[in-house]
Amino acid sequence: MDEVLQILLTDAEGTYVDGTVGSGGHSEALAKRLGPNGRLICLDRDAEAVRLSRERLGAFGERVTVLKGNFSDLRTILENLGQEKVDGILLDLGLSTFQLDRSGRGFSFSRDEALDMRMDQDERVTAGDLVNTLPLKELETILRKYGEERRAKRIAALVGKERGSGGVRSSLQLAHLVESAVPRSNRPGAKNPATRTFQAIRIAVNRELENLDGFLEDAPSLIRKEGRVAILSYHSLEDRMVKQTMARWEKGCTCPRELPRCACGNDPLFRRLHKKGIKPTEEEIAQNPRSRSAVLRAAERV
Repeated sequence: MDEVLQILLTDAEGTYVDGTVGSGGHSEALAKRLGPNGRLICLDRDAEAVRLSRERLGAFGERVTVLKGNFSDLRTILENLGQEKVDGILLDLGLSTFQLDRSGRGFSFSRDEALDMRMDQDERVTAGDLVNTLPLKELETILRKYGEERRAKRIAALVGKERGSGGVRSSLQLAHLVESAVPRSNRPGAKNPATRTFQAIRIAVNRELENLDGFLEDAPSLIRKEGRVAILSYHSLEDRMVKQTMARWEKGCTCPRELPRCACGNDPLFRRLHKKGIKPTEEEIAQNPRSRSAVLRAAERV
């Protein structure tokens, strides 16, 4: 939280976007630091998150606008609000605490819930649909591509067997199935063996990487000079996308290295603020174990 506020808020009278408002924690902290002319636009795909955040942020009045929307559609959303550019954008990717602990949608492998995993309940395809109807080769590809799961073929085969006896209907059923294919490590603090599978299916259901790619494509045209974008990611696929894109923004020139001088004329778009990314301190991890895999990357428009 402290690093996000320090990096993102450069002008108390500016306009900012929290593209993943969740339960409103970051937004509330940002709103408290805005001046009387400052403005905060909060988005989330999850209608329940929007409802909870509107309640939490209602005291800030018209300075804070909370809308149901996808950050990949930010250009259109800003146009509809009559806002051309903003001074800062925050994305806190992945799941919110509400979605994990209270949504009942099967995001957690430690609860027995319907296998849903949709962040936006208006979407049609659920995790159960993917697990129970996709060709097994496609399911294997999803597990390998989005979860980097080495035992993807074995897990997909077990899912195929389960389909013959009614299919995989709950999060706990899926977790137990994966555990039978991926033995739990005896090392202290080792990840649950279902972690990668749940990550992969959730990413596929919600098209998370496609949405992030769309946002990164539009971001340079949505941020004012000296405005900033800050992105918190929680797994290597997201972080790699953010890291590589910010490096490309900073470089500008796309000419082959062997050329003696630039011929493309592309100028740098951003300056990276922390090239290695910021990771949580041991103290923060002790207070909030879910922060352990977070990486914060930020860049300033030039």
